[in-house]
Amino acid sequence: MSLRYALLALLTSQPLTGYDVFKQFEQSVGYVWHAPDSQIYPELRRMEKDGLLRGVEEAWGKKGKKKRYHITPEGVEAFRAWINTTLDYTRERDPVHLKAAYLEWAEPEAARTQMQAHIAYHSSRAQQWQEMIAALEDRSNPILATRLEAAPEADRAKIAGYKIFTYEGMIERANAEIHWARHGLELIDKLES
Repeated sequence: MSLRYALLALLTSQPLTGYDVFKQFEQSVGYVWHAPDSQIYPELRRMEKDGLLRGVEEAWGKKGKKKRYHITPEGVEAFRAWINTTLDYTRERDPVHLKAAYLEWAEPEAARTQMQAHIAYHSSRAQQWQEMIAALEDRSNPILATRLEAAPEADRAKIAGYKIFTYEGMIERANAEIHWARHGLELIDKLES
């Protein structure tokens, strides 16, 4: 159900076509919640059926049509209810840490390669999130700019501040994973020498 709320979050800023939802999802919400278009489009249709969105058909090209989704008052109410409810945490499903628990079965070089890949992945993600923070801080993020334009002046600092806070937390989590993997490399060297 979190995809539903990620889509509602995105649509609180403005009505969007399905294509625009997918495109903007990848540039904003997609940093914290991954979903392919094969999940997004059916969920938009379900949300419309459930009364959370209203789809309005528009002309597209000479003969085509596209649907622009508008969040309904019921959609706003559902989003507010979700945002004001404490999440139930799911049990862990972490393949890297599972693999690390059994590295005694791995060839030392394969274990090192896995830890180096983990460092590279989390370093890349931390860099992406740092770039997102910079775009949020200087207001060059187009999705944030649209949201801020429609928001009362009194709410603008909160809108940007909470998004920056989210990415800072993700960077901290990435840095913890990098630190853990570096420790893993040291442990491999110690145990395999």
